[in-house]
Amino acid sequence: MFHSSSLRRGRHSEPGRIYLVTTVTHGRQPLFVDFQLARLVISQLRESDGLGRCKTLAYVLMPDHLHWLLQLEDAELSELVGTVKANAARLINEVCGAKGMKRWQDGFFDHALRMEEDLAASARYIVANPLRAGIVSRIGDYPHWDAVWL
Repeated sequence: MFHSSSLRRGRHSEPGRIYLVTTVTHGRQPLFVDFQLARLVISQLRESDGLGRCKTLAYVLMPDHLHWLLQLEDAELSELVGTVKANAARLINEVCGAKGMKRWQDGFFDHALRMEEDLAASARYIVANPLRAGIVSRIGDYPHWDAVWL
C-alpha cells in the first residue's frame, strides 16, 4: 500500500537504518523499457549516494516500478525519495519533450529492515524481480539492477 510523502504514524526516519523502498510510475506506465529513461533514474540513485544522503545496497528498476534497498545516511527518507523521483521526472520530461508531465505515483512504500532480517537474501530477492516476472531467463541479462550485497 502506498502512502503520502509523510512516513507512517509512529515511524521515524533513522540515519544508519536500512530501508527497502518501492515506488511505482504514474498509471503504471512501463517507462523504463526505454533504456535511456531507465538510466536517468539510476543516475539519480547514484547521485544520492555521491552526495552522502544514502548508500545504495541493491536496486532493480522494473519497467513500471523501482525497488531500492538503501542505508539512510544524511537525509530524511521521505525527502530523499521525493528528491530522487522529482529529479528523475524532470530529466525524463526533458528527454521526452513533455514539460511538467507526472511520471510517478504519489508516495512510496517503505520497509525498515530489522536486525534479524538477512540483508543478502533481501538484496537477492530484489534483483531477481525481472527473473520472477519472466522478463529475462537469467538475472545477468537484465540491465537495470545492481547490488553490493549478494
